[in-house]
Amino acid sequence: MSVRAVQSSTPKGYMHHGTYHGIEEYELKRNGLRVLYFHDPTTPVVGLMVTYLVGSRNEALGHTGATHLLEHLMFKGSKKFPKRKGVGPLDLFAARGAKVNATTWLDRTNYFEVLPEEHFEYALELEADRMRNAIITEKDRAEEMPAVRSEYAMGENEPLEALDKHIWATAYQAHPYHHSTIGWLSDIENVSIERLQRFYDTFYWPNNAYVTVVGSVERTKALALIARHFGVHQRSPHTIPTVYTQEPMQRGRRYVEVCRAGTRNIVGVSYKVPEALHIDTPALMALTGTLAHGATSRLHKALVDTKLASAVDVIYTPFKDPGLMTFYATLTNGTKHEKVERIIKETGAQIIDGGVEQSELDRVLAQIRTELAFARDGHYALLSILNEAIASGDWRYFFDMPKRLGAVTVTDVRTAARTYLSERSMTVGHYIAE
Repeated sequence: MSVRAVQSSTPKGYMHHGTYHGIEEYELKRNGLRVLYFHDPTTPVVGLMVTYLVGSRNEALGHTGATHLLEHLMFKGSKKFPKRKGVGPLDLFAARGAKVNATTWLDRTNYFEVLPEEHFEYALELEADRMRNAIITEKDRAEEMPAVRSEYAMGENEPLEALDKHIWATAYQAHPYHHSTIGWLSDIENVSIERLQRFYDTFYWPNNAYVTVVGSVERTKALALIARHFGVHQRSPHTIPTVYTQEPMQRGRRYVEVCRAGTRNIVGVSYKVPEALHIDTPALMALTGTLAHGATSRLHKALVDTKLASAVDVIYTPFKDPGLMTFYATLTNGTKHEKVERIIKETGAQIIDGGVEQSELDRVLAQIRTELAFARDGHYALLSILNEAIASGDWRYFFDMPKRLGAVTVTDVRTAARTYLSERSMTVGHYIAE
């Protein structure tokens, strides 16, 4: 279909911003809501996700964890859909055969449903209503606190997750990536309902959100229903606050120790890396794969095959702002933290000094491309991928990645290692089980 044909068929009230890999982007003129639409007629099922461009990076001391708390409260009811006799939105969706949930992270929050097409308008109406009319009360907050405390405790009691939280808090001093998404316990316990309401009124507006639709519902119908239900909201009366704090350059190795009861010792070695849309991201993906992706990776051979570690992991998720690339090793009994830390650093130094073989790079890139292909298999999978790409700053990011990966050379990987595997920007964490 030509651009002119698409524009002529665009429903009234929308601007069409283009089509990319079958996904159409629109903007509701009335309030700035952005809409992504992908037609999948294979089954009479529709996936709906509302992505808000607010996460823990938008929080500050005193109300860390606010986004996550609001995620819980947004399921307590809204003006059109109040909780009655203990029945709330989750129950209403379950009665319609929906898969429904929400997730919060550093750069975004999302609310989603995958359900039969016949209930699509119902889901839209509920999501649109809680965008601006969520019922946020102290009574509901108190009711949700046991669940929130339980989530906090689960994170604290999982060794790798607890160590990762402390590594981020040590690596970041100024930027709000310093705070974990769950928040600090004293903030979670003491934040006022008025502060949560102000946070909601600051960020939860149509011009700070995307509505993504994947499924069998026809485009014209989907856009008309979105306009009907979300179009009742005005654009925010204020400018949505932006995060302007930048993390100062790290000028030396940092170290954190977490001592807790447990049976597993862990070493984490973390490096600062640029934002998702940076030109070096594909080479960094190849670098992490070379070092810690599967049984053929260099760290697996150096640590697991030698019985120094029972597992090797890498956590590298490119974010809106510069983030971390962290290599973790779970130690076997009797293995010293310092020895494994040294091997992790030496293994990276080998790439700095000698680079990687073309066959090694080809294998890693094939693995990554396969994972990217599977990552969009299914309604929720595609919604989730688009959600993370939206949070990174450009929803096309995911679809551009296979081509960008194909252009990565062995020189690019070595250059990325030289640039980012620097002791000056390193943060090391030891989890010591007592």
